[in-house]
Amino acid sequence: MDLSALNPFSAVTPSWSQPTVSSTTATTSVNAEGQRTRSSETSAPAGEETDSPADNDAIGPTRPDGTPLTTDELRHLEQLKQTDRAVRQHEMAHQTVGGQYTGGASYDYEVGPDGKRYAVAGEVPIDYGPVPGDPAATIEKMQTVIAAALAPADPSSKDLQVAAQARQYLLEAKLEAAREQNEMNAARSAGEVPEQPSDQVA
Repeated sequence: MDLSALNPFSAVTPSWSQPTVSSTTATTSVNAEGQRTRSSETSAPAGEETDSPADNDAIGPTRPDGTPLTTDELRHLEQLKQTDRAVRQHEMAHQTVGGQYTGGASYDYEVGPDGKRYAVAGEVPIDYGPVPGDPAATIEKMQTVIAAALAPADPSSKDLQVAAQARQYLLEAKLEAAREQNEMNAARSAGEVPEQPSDQVA
């Protein structure tokens, strides 16, 4: 569940190598209730296509052939469901905060004992290259990238690497902006005609 450093949105491809970021969500404790929600076929992700709660109460999860799941299979299925939710929330956090600099999420799936696919890892492409020749734009962009990389509650090691690289570009851009400002100030104090008051027309 991380950011991968692809650069599909920038017209200028940076000269540095941008690493691909990927990680796997750790399995956590599961909800024993096994609640599922009904999703429409056109909009629901593959791992979230489930029966209605009423069907669950009457039948319970089954294998593709219709036979009931064992206790171990039910436990594994609930772990997959929880992991699927966590992975999707993680990637959605990257996308929501990253906005125009992020692309669509891609997922790695595992087929559960019920025959359905559940996301167990994911990644989101993000353009975190500096804006050539524009330190102010780079500063704004890097601030967004850093926020996107750290948006999930549990950023991965690769997410932290992206944030660290963006911080480096942010620092460089700030130094460049300060240098340009100093040059403009020096030019103004080098004998240019003083600016006229704003209420006068030249």
